[in-house]
Amino acid sequence: MGASRDLPFPSGYHHLDEQKVIGRGSAVFDSAVAQLFTWGMHRGAGVKVGLNTPTATPDAAVELRWGIGPVGLAFCCRVIYVVDEPRVKGFAYGSLEGHPETGEERFVIEHRPDDAVVASISAFSRPGRWFTRLGGPANRAVQKVMTRRYLDALVSQKR
Repeated sequence: MGASRDLPFPSGYHHLDEQKVIGRGSAVFDSAVAQLFTWGMHRGAGVKVGLNTPTATPDAAVELRWGIGPVGLAFCCRVIYVVDEPRVKGFAYGSLEGHPETGEERFVIEHRPDDAVVASISAFSRPGRWFTRLGGPANRAVQKVMTRRYLDALVSQKR
């Protein structure tokens, strides 16, 4: 684990890289970082977050659930590293056994010199369960939709 620190991502995986300007200024940056590290971005995208992990810290395991009522997917991840620079904050997590996908996902908030605040999500993954292997391209579409929902959640919570 930890391959998401550097590009290029490993071969043999689907790669994803999305970014969005979510606002401008220190207040937006600070708010987005707080939302990211307390799982507000995930919750804002409709993902339920287990109560045992209030913040994203190195080696923390988090249980996530996405779906409607009893129909949904539970998946567990481990935070594998944290990015903590003055104008760049974020973390990455890797999938744990039983997760529908095998891989890592990195979430970063950057306060750029032009005062723009940019959220970026990068991932590499491949099917990890029988149903995701059967899902083929539909899995990629779901991953892309969820990535956009994460980014949109940060925009709506930036105040």
